[in-house]
Parts: sequence; C-alpha cells; structure tokens
Amino acid sequence: MSAAVIPRGDLRALGERLHREGRRIAFANGCFDLLHVGHVRYLEGARRCGDVLVVGVNSDRAVAALKGQGRPIIPAEGRAELVAALESVDYVVIFDGLTAAEVLLDLRPHVHCKGTDYSRESVPERDVVKSFGGEVQIVGDPKNHSTRELLAEISRRGR
Repeated sequence: MSAAVIPRGDLRALGERLHREGRRIAFANGCFDLLHVGHVRYLEGARRCGDVLVVGVNSDRAVAALKGQGRPIIPAEGRAELVAALESVDYVVIFDGLTAAEVLLDLRPHVHCKGTDYSRESVPERDVVKSFGGEVQIVGDPKNHSTRELLAEISRRGR
C-alpha cells in the first residue's frame, strides 16, 4: 500500500489529527532526485523515530535553487510518488521552501530527522523544532552515496 501524497495546505490538519490520536510523528525531508539506497536507509531510520513518518519533498523550484542547473531530473510529483511507494513512509507533501521550517511549524512533529551529512548542531531548522518542543535526530547510514555521484557515474558510462 502506498503512502498518501497530500496537498501542502492539508499538512496542519494532518498534524493536529495525528497529535489528537496520540501518534508520535517523525518528519524527514529532501530532494529525492533519483532515488537511491541512501534515501531508503535514511527514511527507514526516520521511520524508527515515530509511529508515523511524514516526508517533505522539495519542489522543482527549490531543487533547482539548492542543486543547480539541470536539476531536478524527475519532476516533484514523480519524486513524491516514488517516495510514497516506500514501505517506511506514511504521508508525503511537496513544499516550496529552501528549508523545511514552514512545514515543521505546520506539522509540529515530535522528531525532525536529518541524514548523516548533518550534525544536530548543523540542522538548519533546529531552532524551529526546539520552539515547539520537538527533537532533532540524525538517522541513516554514512553519507557515501549521493545523487550527484550517481549522475556523474551515469555520465561516465555513457561516454
């Protein structure tokens, strides 16, 4: 069963409902442009932090600003659908910000999960998370795979 891809405007109501139900909400986010094993392990680690996992997927505009020319490879709706197909994921939302701060304020998850390329101190949204009593967790395997490296390998093999 695939997770639900929900409209950005429904996120606050989802968070309120999950809080009323006493569910522990974990939130993870990323570009997820060319899904790879590092993404899967990151989201599996995030799922272990809560009863329900909500994943934020950066919009096409945000990915282009964060990753540069030629990105994303896959449009946001497709990336959201791929992430939603993962067993560890319950809900997916596409968001337009360069950070997840506004999404976090609407959802108010118990745990904001970031990958191992961050430390708790370097997470850009850490103060936002603390403002509503949430915690930051670093999850996933060591950052030794990336979409950028995958694209470079595809380019090398295509020559």
